[in-house]
Parts: sequence; C-alpha cells; structure tokens
Amino acid sequence: MASTATCTVTSSDSEPTEFIIPDFFSDCRYPMRLNPHCDEVSRASAQWLCSEAHLVEPDVTKYTTILRPGYFASSCYPDADAFHLKVCADFLGWSFKMDDWLEIERSPDVNDAWGVRDCCVSAYRDPVNFQTERYSGKMCKSYFSRFKETGGPGCTERFIHTMDLWFISAAKEVENRVKGHIDDVESYIELRRDLSGCKACFALIEFVCRIDLPNEVVSHPVIMALEEAANDFVSWSNDILSYNMEQSHHSTHNLVAVLMVKQGFDLQGAVDYCAQLCNISLQRFEENRAVLPSWGEEVDKDVAKYVEGLQNWIVGPLQWSFESARYFGKDAHIVKQNRVVKLLPKRPL
Repeated sequence: MASTATCTVTSSDSEPTEFIIPDFFSDCRYPMRLNPHCDEVSRASAQWLCSEAHLVEPDVTKYTTILRPGYFASSCYPDADAFHLKVCADFLGWSFKMDDWLEIERSPDVNDAWGVRDCCVSAYRDPVNFQTERYSGKMCKSYFSRFKETGGPGCTERFIHTMDLWFISAAKEVENRVKGHIDDVESYIELRRDLSGCKACFALIEFVCRIDLPNEVVSHPVIMALEEAANDFVSWSNDILSYNMEQSHHSTHNLVAVLMVKQGFDLQGAVDYCAQLCNISLQRFEENRAVLPSWGEEVDKDVAKYVEGLQNWIVGPLQWSFESARYFGKDAHIVKQNRVVKLLPKRPL
C-alpha cells in the first residue's frame, strides 16, 4: 500500500479545512482504457438524456458536460461496440438523474421512493407494454427495450434483480435521512454494496460482451468474491472522492462520515482507513482471480471476459472521477496531482 498522509490541516477552532486522498493511481495499477466510440456515443447519449428527462439549463450542462455519463461508460466498458455502449451510457445518465431525484431534488419521501421502484421494475419486466407517465419509468423503457434486443435471459434477470436491490436500498436510505438515522459501520457496508449500483453495472459487463454466464458460474463463491471485492473498491474509493461534496450537503451516507460519527475517527484518519479498505479489496480481487476454477474451455473464455470487465470497473470510475467535474469541479486535475482536497462550506439547510 502506498503511504498516505496522516495529518489533518485544521483551522484555529480545530475544525479540519482540508484532507489528503490516497494515491489511487499508484495503488491500483490496472490499465486505464477508453472506448474508441466515446465521443460519438457521448453526444448521442447526451441528446437522449436531455430529451427523455426534459432537461433545461443548468441541468443540461450538469448532466452532460459536468457528469459526462458517456465518458463514464467508455471508461468502464472500453471494448463495447457503439450500440451496447450507448445503452450503458443512457443507463448511467439515468442513474445520475435518479440519484438527484431521490437525494437532492425532492424532499425526503419514502413512499415516493417505493413508487419509483414499482414503476421502474415494471418497466424492466415489460418495457414494450408497460405504460407510465413518470419520466424515470419512460427512460427505463427506452434503454431496457434496447438491452433486451441482445441481453441473454440470465443476464437480463440479473440486471432486474440487482436493480431491485438498488431501489430497495435507496428507499432505506431515504428513510434513514427522514429519521436522521446513521447506520453503524457493518450495516452501512451491507447497504452500500446494494446502493453503489455496481451489481447492475456488472450485469452490463455480460451484456456488452454478448455472454450469458451459467448459474453455476455466477453462484460460485470465487466469482461472488471477485464481484464483492470490485464493488467494495468502487464504493470505498467513491466515498473518499465524494466526501467533500456530500459533507457540504450535510449528507452522512458515506463511509468516511460513518467512521467519524460511529467510531470516533478524525477526518484524515477516516479517509486513511477507507484507503486501507480499498487496498484490501484489491488484494482480495487478485487472490480470488488466482484461484478461479475451470468450467470448460468455452465457459472459461466467457469467465475471462467477465473478470476483465470487473477489473475495468475497478479502474474506470477512478479515471472518470478526475476527468469529470463531479467531485472536484475545475480543480480535478490539480487534486489528482497533489491529492489535497479543500473542504467546501456547508450549504444552508
């Protein structure tokens, strides 16, 4: 593990004013690749998102130029053809919008969160015939009808099931916010593994690779351990990178915040602890990749593609985090170089 700073710069009243993020690009040495269809798909997906979500400024700029879902998809699915990449980019753009619908744009409403879940899962089950007036459901119908053109039955069911887990966890998080409840570390970790959205994104690996893994593969402990390790790295690294933005919105749905509240860490100590968990996740990923069993030559080829896709998903979000303005605005490249994050002021409640 690369060394991380252990000091926290504070102001005169002993409140931290900045923190230092880990050296992710030394710790995670997987190659960073970008899909060659990135530009054309990004433009097409931006047009789709603006139209389907009825975006107006400043949201047009936010969800296309700042969040860059097309670039995100291109970082995580570097070998996808243009058709499959567009489905992934549309899904990720929808996901960004859903995050804000559930967390920022609406006052906390648990019933509304469950209503979105019922609508979207119904759209997945029958994207052609299901009818709804919700933008969220209409967007699901659009991208998932295209998904089903090539997605295998196992892959399709895995996507729907893991998205249902995401909606359930999102509703639980809304409920926590309404009650002012902060999970303990263990409960937060379990919730975050569903709320990260990684599980559905891993189903998209099968979709873009045009494979449909057998049940005996996806239920194997080694495959499940690889998925969990990748999910954990994405989740904990994201909690570090997003902490500044989230603390400015008074959000405590973040492992850094949970560690500070529940276990008494100071800010830098919590960040460093998350960094250790990230490196442990990378070690778990490599240890399990080394003991992959064989299911026969043809299946093994598909498994190799899937595991490479998990690897792409470990490094892809890192690449996107510093190429978009999601977390660090115009200073993203500076933060990537010097790793110093200056805390934003908290927004008025």
